[in-house]
Amino acid sequence: MIASFVWPWRMWAVSPRQVPMELKATAYEVRNRVGLITLNRPDRGNAWTGRMDTEYRWCLQQAEDDATVRVIVVNGAGKRFSVGGDSQALEGHVERGGYDRGLTDEQATPGYGLHPDFDQPFAAHFGLSKPIIAAVHGAAAGIGLALVSFCDLRFAAEGTKFTTAHGKLGLPAEYGLSWILPKIMGVTRAMEILLSSRVFLADEALELGFLNEVLPEDELLPRVLAYAENLASSVAPTSLQETRRQIYLDMHRPVGDSISESIRLLNEMMSTPEYSQGVKALVEKRPPGF
Repeated sequence: MIASFVWPWRMWAVSPRQVPMELKATAYEVRNRVGLITLNRPDRGNAWTGRMDTEYRWCLQQAEDDATVRVIVVNGAGKRFSVGGDSQALEGHVERGGYDRGLTDEQATPGYGLHPDFDQPFAAHFGLSKPIIAAVHGAAAGIGLALVSFCDLRFAAEGTKFTTAHGKLGLPAEYGLSWILPKIMGVTRAMEILLSSRVFLADEALELGFLNEVLPEDELLPRVLAYAENLASSVAPTSLQETRRQIYLDMHRPVGDSISESIRLLNEMMSTPEYSQGVKALVEKRPPGF
């Protein structure tokens, strides 16, 4: 039986921090210990706006604060994941001579505080305590591609289009794409993708090492949710948290520091109930059932 709750369209909800958020551009629900965030402006191709940014952070905060949530999944409603910045909003930025979020309310900052370099949009994913998986279909462009790139794992539907888009708008590579793409696919291949701002499809993205798997569109979300639910049940939550933090922190520290930190964590985590449970399951030759 699926235990879930949903923040429906335009429903008032209160976070554990008692900050209300009326969701107009996103939706959030929990399914089998998976926090599912949906970009929810299908009539605009889930184009990114200041409102969506604020709501997305709020949804991440709900998942981060909810002890029953072990894994986070991000997907898009309608025919596309996200076409990038909203064209109407982009016109407004031209008129104002720069970026304007268009909102004055304070934003949530999930993932902030682990490392100064992570205290930025999307890079804050690195500071979360739970894995975040992107389920992408239709198209992911510009800031939509950046969001996907900063997820831990990426699954896509067949034929999905990806593009940085920035060069054709006279802009720089945005939101850290010039940092993250070379780390995912290598400098030479990322350089070509970034300089040309061309479209690359899901099959090529898989070959480039950008995607973990490509599936028929009707199988995408069920596959990602099943994968996330398996992570939630078969891997200790503390191990999920510390392993991904090791990976991202190791991008910013020498190998010696990485090894010494891993030894410290080994000594610390071998005294936990999760370790005892895992050893017992190994000896009894059964799943640990975390």
